[in-house]
Amino acid sequence: MSILASVAGVVAAAPIQQAAEQGGSNWLVTIGVFLLMLGLLVVVHELGHLLVALWMGIKVEEFGVGFPPRALTLFERDGVKYTLNWLPLGGFVRFAQGGEGVGETLYGAGGSLAAAPPLRKIAVMVAGPLMNLVLAMLIFGALFSFLGVPTPTGGQVISQIYADTPAAQAGFKPGDVVMSLDGRPLDDTNLVGEVARANPGQPVEAVVLREGQELALSVTPGPWQAPDGTQYDSGFGFSYGPQVEQVRVGPLEAFGRGVTYSIDLTGRMLRSLAGLPASIFGIFSSTPSPDGEPIGPVGIARATGEVIQQPGGFAAFWNLTAVLSLNLFLLNLLPIPALDGSHIIFALVEWLRGGKKVPPEKEALVHAIGFAALMGLMLLITVNDVINAFQGTPVLGGG
Repeated sequence: MSILASVAGVVAAAPIQQAAEQGGSNWLVTIGVFLLMLGLLVVVHELGHLLVALWMGIKVEEFGVGFPPRALTLFERDGVKYTLNWLPLGGFVRFAQGGEGVGETLYGAGGSLAAAPPLRKIAVMVAGPLMNLVLAMLIFGALFSFLGVPTPTGGQVISQIYADTPAAQAGFKPGDVVMSLDGRPLDDTNLVGEVARANPGQPVEAVVLREGQELALSVTPGPWQAPDGTQYDSGFGFSYGPQVEQVRVGPLEAFGRGVTYSIDLTGRMLRSLAGLPASIFGIFSSTPSPDGEPIGPVGIARATGEVIQQPGGFAAFWNLTAVLSLNLFLLNLLPIPALDGSHIIFALVEWLRGGKKVPPEKEALVHAIGFAALMGLMLLITVNDVINAFQGTPVLGGG
């Protein structure tokens, strides 16, 4: 599924249900944990900008945790104020005013890098996303060190069967491990949807493990309706996830696996970006996109609330945090106006032109238009998130 985070689109894959079903006290926990996660991701990102800017000799006036109004100044060092602010939605770096530059932080919180040479600007811009990549690698490494490396053992575990669907009629049960469909081993979660779409109305043989016993079931993919009313043209009507085994490894290997896993997951996220436009247009359609709908902060908050209330919720929370951190790394490097990638492009143009800057007013206009478009998309997706929450729509749909 596609997730649109605070200012950038992200991609994640995890079985998530409705936090909307939880009680009021759980919502308080959800909001608190969500703000903690968001704050960590953005503060780490901005810390990357700060450290490289100071290393490059670029003047920084303030590093803030949270957004203004300011609550208090924690301390001041080398001319930089380290502040705590009232709005707990992340953080920012405020660079010294350059007079002719464009305000630069992830959220446009003021300051300028216009006086710096282009390559130094690029280093500062790249440092923020790279910190998110490093954070994800460290989180995955720590999880693998304590819990073991999740190793797929083949098959997909069914977590829920929806009523009046092909899966229910065929006799599938929660906890079944579907080993193959139509003779195809289910080593990839995407194969379930592929088989369903390739065989509408045609019986498909499924090999299932149930309580250690192997049995064969016949299921006919067809149209079914989710509890929220969403229509699926061809599917089975169950939610599922890969069957994995936690393999214990040493600390060095665990952190090495954290690095390689992060790189592999980033590659998969990059490939999935091709389906993002269809996912966005799927909001307006009764037929869902195969990649699912994009979700914003409300959807991410619901996901956070659900994972922390599941068995193993602590590990699931950190797994989700690492996935979102990878998404911030990837999306912030894309040339989207108002994000780091766009600033990098303008700096590259300046470097290729021998130091001749793009007129500041034109650069500011591009970032302003891009930011307005991004916020409009965020508003649309947030409205869809709220509607889905009231309807009880699963954040991650079934197959």
